[in-house]
Amino acid sequence: MKIYIYLKHFPPDGSELHEGTSKAVHGFASGLAACDVDVVILCEGTQVDSLYKTQEGYYIASFASESTKPSLKISANLKQYIANIPTYERSLFILNGIFHRSVYALARLLRKDSLPYIVAPHDPYHPTIFRKNAHLKWPYWYLLERNLLKQAHAVQVLDKRHAEWLRRLGIKTPVIEVPNGFSPNDVYQESTLSWNTESVPKFLFLGRLDAFNKGLDILLSAFAQLTELPDWKLTIQGPDWGDHLTLEEQAKHLNLAQKVNFLEPDYNSSPSSIIAKYDIFCITSRFEGFSLSALEAMLAGRVLLVSEIAGIAPHVEASRCGVVVPPDPAAIKVGLLELLEKRPQWQEMGLRGRQYVLNNLHWNAIAARALEEYEGLTT
Repeated sequence: MKIYIYLKHFPPDGSELHEGTSKAVHGFASGLAACDVDVVILCEGTQVDSLYKTQEGYYIASFASESTKPSLKISANLKQYIANIPTYERSLFILNGIFHRSVYALARLLRKDSLPYIVAPHDPYHPTIFRKNAHLKWPYWYLLERNLLKQAHAVQVLDKRHAEWLRRLGIKTPVIEVPNGFSPNDVYQESTLSWNTESVPKFLFLGRLDAFNKGLDILLSAFAQLTELPDWKLTIQGPDWGDHLTLEEQAKHLNLAQKVNFLEPDYNSSPSSIIAKYDIFCITSRFEGFSLSALEAMLAGRVLLVSEIAGIAPHVEASRCGVVVPPDPAAIKVGLLELLEKRPQWQEMGLRGRQYVLNNLHWNAIAARALEEYEGLTT
């Protein structure tokens, strides 16, 4: 079987990856290649066509187009590339994106050529995702997204619980669970880890500054209620998706300006090495596919406070390395206090989470399980 993975904005030349979906696609493609699968990542947006073989063994085929942004217009050269796929070749396409016009356009092309595809949205179709820009998302859902999912061979979710939201929307397409994983170079050496048992506790959010999606406004409101703990520090670090100033204003309004620190992304350090400097990792998203940063926090031996909707939540619960809470200020406050009460256990909890990831979430093992599912779809 030859697997084609479409992510329009994937870097065409194997350059360093910083964006979450690209990192996940790279990890999965690397795992498939390690399983001796012929894998090609398809992307668009370069000036000229190119083909690049990565050190991990998969290929990146990039096609000239006007932009890496979503569009109903597919690169003419990508269309020709697909048309030239031999009819005898067992091919499967994995299309990455949610409410993504390019994904819809490519799926339409694949249906025309009778080529099977799987949709990997990377976010759950949770009711909350429809609340922001509802006037755009609901028409798009009924006109395009719903048919895209219904006509797919499968929907690839990061957490099997996310199938519930598809079923509620009338999507009966088979669902495959493929969680995010880690690669060996993601692993922070255990001998360098330490745990803060006495000084001011330090909390961290690491990810894009998208207040609605990531629930950062909720997180700040929860800390404003944390009157039982007079001394603490919260760092919010990541690329600005338009909400940095708004969040700073909220922190000032809540009298938290002296306790909350906003940092620019640090692309020169590994996420695990950044996370290891803090005590508790927080991800309080209103909707969340998985959270690679939370997985990296587990590898760094940290304890976590995680939104119950996040795909990593069952893994946090299974490993008992943190608490899982609803994305609500009162519930988050309770969760934070619970973790602080367990401070003497932070090292034990952190090492449990780390070992759980090492045992269960290696990309090679994830890819091998996915291949078994794929074989059932295409035979």
